Amino acid sequence: MKSANISKSAARNLLQRDKGASSLRIGGFEPFSTVDYPGRLAAVIFCQGCPLRCGYCHNPDLIPARAAGPLSFEDILSVIDRRKDFLDAVVFSGGEPLAQAAVIQAMTAMRRRGFEIGLHTAGTNPALLEAALPLVDWVGFDVKAPFDGYRGVTGADAGAKARVSLETLVKSGVPYEVRTTIWPAWIGKAEICMMASMLREMGVRRYVLQEARMPDRNPYPGGEALNDAAFVSETAAMFDAFEVRYAS
Repeated sequence: MKSANISKSAARNLLQRDKGASSLRIGGFEPFSTVDYPGRLAAVIFCQGCPLRCGYCHNPDLIPARAAGPLSFEDILSVIDRRKDFLDAVVFSGGEPLAQAAVIQAMTAMRRRGFEIGLHTAGTNPALLEAALPLVDWVGFDVKAPFDGYRGVTGADAGAKARVSLETLVKSGVPYEVRTTIWPAWIGKAEICMMASMLREMGVRRYVLQEARMPDRNPYPGGEALNDAAFVSETAAMFDAFEVRYAS
């Protein structure tokens, strides 16, 4: 009888602690993904809201702070709990997960369930990233442009915060990759060279260049940089690990 009471109490405590994450605004959910966390089968929570307005954004519905029909964290927990034997990790993506302080409680709830935690972020909130890193097992970090050129790509002067966040990430020891989406309107060979040199000096070891997708999910035209094999090879030589991800 005593052990049964302890079990019920523990269950109630777990549910009570999870309530701290109930205010997380969620715009989408993918129950199974093989591409959002390297080497892991993951569920992906798409957090609602983003302070950036990237010209190539292919998830514009996630930009507003609130959505018309948001998903509840409790509903997602119910789905994940039913699939816990098949999942390795839970990834918090967006939008921008670090736009919401409740992401810390949500990550904690998932760690209590035994999942590894992935984070996709552009580093817009350095303080919240620092708080999240002890809970995170892998980070996909988006560098949008040279840090002094963020406004052209994102519509916001967010480069200084991104730099601080990346410095914190590199020093943390948490596994990560840095990736840049190539939007030909603003990011060409000169900008890639600047970013690659900057990132190498910061200690980045893995760098990914990825094609931007148009609303129909085809690649934006004019991305000659990624079609120049010699240029790509020279960029790759600057890093221990390098990859180009194509839209198609």
